[in-house]
Amino acid sequence: MDIYRKRLVWKILLLLFAVIIGFGSLFYTSDLVDKLKIEEKKKAELWAEATRRLVGMEGNTEDFGFLFSIIEENKTVPIILTDDEMNILSYNNLGHSASNDAMALRHELERMSNRNDPIIIDLGNGVEQFIFFRESSLLRQLTVFPYVQLAVILLFIAVAYVAFSASREAEQNQVWVGLSRETAHQLGTPTSSLSAWVEILRSRYPETDIAAELSADVERLGRVAERFSLIGSKTKLQPTDLMQLIENSVGYLRKRIASTVDMSVINDTERRSVLPVNAVLFGWVIENLVKNATDAMKGRGDIVIRLSESGNEMFIDVEDTGKGIPKKDFKTIFKPGYSTRERGWGLGLSLSKRIIEEYHKGKIFVRLSEPGKGTIMRVALKKH
Repeated sequence: MDIYRKRLVWKILLLLFAVIIGFGSLFYTSDLVDKLKIEEKKKAELWAEATRRLVGMEGNTEDFGFLFSIIEENKTVPIILTDDEMNILSYNNLGHSASNDAMALRHELERMSNRNDPIIIDLGNGVEQFIFFRESSLLRQLTVFPYVQLAVILLFIAVAYVAFSASREAEQNQVWVGLSRETAHQLGTPTSSLSAWVEILRSRYPETDIAAELSADVERLGRVAERFSLIGSKTKLQPTDLMQLIENSVGYLRKRIASTVDMSVINDTERRSVLPVNAVLFGWVIENLVKNATDAMKGRGDIVIRLSESGNEMFIDVEDTGKGIPKKDFKTIFKPGYSTRERGWGLGLSLSKRIIEEYHKGKIFVRLSEPGKGTIMRVALKKH
């Protein structure tokens, strides 16, 4: 549980870091755009003043070259000069389409009038001209740039996160596979030895039931070792009677859990429930679900294992009368490391999910849970 929360904290911090960078970029670029807008407006005003002076020079050519250079140096800000009746007198920096099309030119004038107030050129004697302008293409690109930058940052973080998660998951899978096979190997020797001792006990004390129960436990150790050896291997599925498999698993657990737990198995299917499964691994899932239900009830309550079907699906529901699961944890409980027990490793449901979804192409999920009343865990398998 703590491991999962730490991972979640790091994910949130990573996302916050990306958001801070993105909004910082937005703020800086927005401030830069505002300053450029002011500069471009000053350019338009300077252009207007140069135009006014050129018109009013009346043969005085002393400053003609300087004023004309001011007009010519504006190569970025789109400008349209009109008279007081909105007739277009001249224009600059509009691009090829507007320069060669009267309708496009008129449309551009309308756009400019909607975006900025025109600069008035007073020529005297009641004659006025107007300069309309808008932001340059460079300024428009700068306005969009921070959003593009934010998208790139988020995309980079998403790709890095997916790659990192995939790498971590592959590494963890290799560790678990190695650990599982080593565990199976280590269990082999004591299991064989115990089998021999059970045979000796059975021959010396044939009248007791101890040998039979020990034999069942040794057989279970053999199944546990086989389960671990199958992790990471290609799993063989064989037609198996699910009802019989469930009853065998429950029958073994009945004698090894508290007598205050009442377990029952109900078959709601109409025909023999035979599906292709790996009996060793699937039995492990049933036992995990029953043990989790027992822990949730703290060793006291009722557990019902129900086999049912609908259409092309077969369902195994494990219902308990325990403390329930909060809705926010419905998916979290399947994460490795999640456990409500102080000494729990949080691997039971994670392994069960892998066995059902990867090996049997089915689904395992919380069908229903209510705090204080109990939980129904469901395993769904395709018939075909």
